[in-house]
Parts: sequence; C-alpha cells; structure tokens
Amino acid sequence: MRTLITGGTLVGPLGATPTDVLVDGETVAALLAPPVPIDPSARGAAGAATAAASGTGRPVVDADRVIDATGKYVIPGGVDVHTHMELPFGGTAASDTFATGSAAAAWGGTTTIVDFAVQRTGEVVEEGLTAWHAKAAGQCAIDYGFHMIMGGVDEAALKAMDSLVAHEGVTSFKLFMAYPGVFFSDDGQILRAMQRAAESGATIMMHAENGLAIDVLVAQALARGDTDPIHHGLTRPPALEGEATHRASVLAQVAGNPPLYFVHLSASEALGVISAARTAGRNVFAETCPQYLYLSLEEHLGAPGFEGARYVASPPLRTNTAPHADDLWRGLRTDDLAVVSTDHCPFCLKEQKELGRGDFSKIPNGIGTVEHRIDLIYQGVVTGKISLQRWVETCATTPARMFGLYPRKGVVAPGSDADIVVYDPNATTTISAATHHMNLDHSAWEGFEIAGKVDTVLSRGSVVVSDGQFHGRAGHGRYVPRGLSQYLR
Repeated sequence: MRTLITGGTLVGPLGATPTDVLVDGETVAALLAPPVPIDPSARGAAGAATAAASGTGRPVVDADRVIDATGKYVIPGGVDVHTHMELPFGGTAASDTFATGSAAAAWGGTTTIVDFAVQRTGEVVEEGLTAWHAKAAGQCAIDYGFHMIMGGVDEAALKAMDSLVAHEGVTSFKLFMAYPGVFFSDDGQILRAMQRAAESGATIMMHAENGLAIDVLVAQALARGDTDPIHHGLTRPPALEGEATHRASVLAQVAGNPPLYFVHLSASEALGVISAARTAGRNVFAETCPQYLYLSLEEHLGAPGFEGARYVASPPLRTNTAPHADDLWRGLRTDDLAVVSTDHCPFCLKEQKELGRGDFSKIPNGIGTVEHRIDLIYQGVVTGKISLQRWVETCATTPARMFGLYPRKGVVAPGSDADIVVYDPNATTTISAATHHMNLDHSAWEGFEIAGKVDTVLSRGSVVVSDGQFHGRAGHGRYVPRGLSQYLR
C-alpha cells in the first residue's frame, strides 16, 4: 500500500516546510516538494505532455491512497515514554489495559508508548519483564516498549540489568526515592545501580521525592485529622522533590555520570538542580507532564469534598502561589526539560479513588492523560510559550532519541516508520469524559477547550484514526526493542 499525504506543512527538526510525504508499506519512502501548477504552453512538447498528464510541475506519484492535509500540520507520531497500563497500585490496578490505553493514545496522536515492567522487592527482574510482555502481547493498537522498574537492587538485579540491555532491548531502569516498603531504594542501592548503568550505557530513571520524610509528614497529618485529598499535596512539599533531585544528581556524579533522567518533574526547586547540572555539561535530563503545566493544588487537588481525589498523583500538583508552572514552560523552551510525557496511570473515581475516602494516603495515585498530551502541549504553541518545532521535539523527536528509538520513531524521514499525524490547527475541541476513549469514569481535563485537533493518525503506514473513526485493532502494535540513549551531551 502506497499512501501520499499531500498539501500539508511538515514539522520536524529542521522547522516547518510545505512537504508531501510518500509512504510505501510501513515506512516513509520519500519527502517531496509540493506540486506546483504550471502552464504547459510555456514549455516544449515533452514538457507539455508531462504537464498534461500531471497538471503540475512534478511527475505523477503513484499512490493507492491520498490523504489531503491542506492547511494542516504533518508531524511524527507522538512518543509517550512514561505510561502505566494495568499497573497494580494500592490494592487495585490502573483502569486502562494495554488494549484500551493504546487505542486512546492513538486517538490523541501518540503512536508509540514505553511502559514500565515491574520488579518488586524479592521478585526476579526477568520474571517481571515476562509478566509485562504477557499483558501487552496481542493487545496494543500501536507500537510499544518497556522500561524496567527496579524494586529490589541486589547482585542478581544488577546482573539482570546487563542482560536486559544486551538481549531484551530494555535500556532504562527506574528507581524510586519514594514509597518505602513498595519500590523504595536507599542511597547505597541507587549508587550501585548507577555504577552498573555507567558501565553498560543504560539510562537511570529517577522518581525523586524524599519518601522517608514524606511518610513522617503523612502520619502527622492523619494524626491531626487532616484526611482530605489536598493533604496529599501538602505532605509532599516541593522542597523534598528538590532535595531528592539534588541527592540523586550527586550520586550519579559519584557513580561515573551515567545518563540520569528525572521523571515527572513538577517543582521549581527540582528544575534548578537540573539546570545547574546541565550547565555543568552533565548527562542529566528531565521530563515534565501536562498536569504540572496546567493544574494546581488549590483549584484542583483542593476541590470541595472528595472531588480533589481525581487529581491525586505523585509528585502532587503544585501551588499556584509560586511560579512552578511558568518555570516549567521556561524549562521546555531552554531544553532543561527535554520531554513531555504523561505518567498515564488512570484510576476510576468510583471503586478505585474511593478507596482513600477518609484517608488521602490510600487514594490510588495517578491521572489519565495519554489521549490528550499532543493537544495540551500544542496549546503552548497557540499561547506563544513554545514554538511549533519545540512542540514536536518534546512530544516525539526527543523522547525517541532519549530512549533509543530514533530515527525509526520520532521523525518523518525516508526509512523511518510511517508513524504520522495530520493535525488540524483550525479545529477546536472540548475535552470531556463523555467523549474520551480512556477506560476512565472522569477526566482531569473536563471542560478544557483545545485549539487544534488530531485529524488523521498512521501507525507504520496503517490508518488507525481518520474522519472521527477508529480503524485500528488490538495486535497491530509491535514490541520495539530499544538501543541506548542517543541524546547524550
């Protein structure tokens, strides 16, 4: 099947240029200058014959399908490198399966996700990866990969890191400075994992919050009778994210400077640490998430009654009395924040978030956003916070480079997978739980008015979304083994 996407403006690493895209099978075959109408009478006989055949100044392109992208942007399919489908948490599990979550991602213009396989303390790393392969196999509508959560750093786990890098295409390992008793690693364990990563070239991903101190604050709040959802945020202050970020950065320096990637950065204090490390020329990177750019502790987490539970995530939403969100947008402009991911980990309000009614510490942590990331970050273009090119970089190109998927993913270029989104900047939409496709009974983004809309989505050359209809299928998506980071300084 040959597909021609014509009339659009291609947005990529080199800027925005009117370009036609020819897809042959599953890959991009060619980028073509757009056809320009010509006057046959102004050319010789051969030229007149060619012009008569094509009506343009370009030879005829044979295609089985033509997609008209006139007036629209053509961008690489989004790469969301932080999702949690079916993640067990707090006595329940994330409500999106790999089938429902990957379909929702496709609706929102994301064509590759990298999810997290899990090893808990006492479990075998390889068995955790096998379990996540079993969850995803035959279920995904788009391509997918895995990071590995390390919940128990011992000698066997360190050896497994080398094996996963060499043989499984898993080249990034997540450690937690939070959640004592569940995923928590102490400084010695973190140091050892970082040393192993420095040898293999693997990337260490870090959840940076001082979990031991947070647990003290949580116990004190509950003892006072402070049980509402807003106290989830008040007991996880930004200073403790900043402290943990600094500590992890120092440990990485001691360990030989492996690539260090901070997930879901939310606070100005933490961003300052990242900026300083990058100014010093170190391989320290970070992502943020849409919730930290748009939502706030007071308005959302502090909503009346139990409504704030829908916004419980860790790190928490930050206060709007400090410039956290403005600083994060600035970080995206300056590349101190390299990536926007979602940390998609949805839990329904009924039966799941309700587990924490009367005790905020028992509310399952997570917000569902995988369907809305491309739209939400495009609003930064509309408001002048970031450029078109930066939108594509943070949502597609840089995450692909950061986690060893480029140039197969993250760019529209000859030889790359034909993961392509046609985006209509002139359309408008309103986000609502009534119309989203995530397996979730509420939306953290209810009522958000969006300038722009995903029009058409191709995954490896197959149209999965067009004309407001889903044409994809579970099992189309393939597991993609990843290489080492291509974003090192």
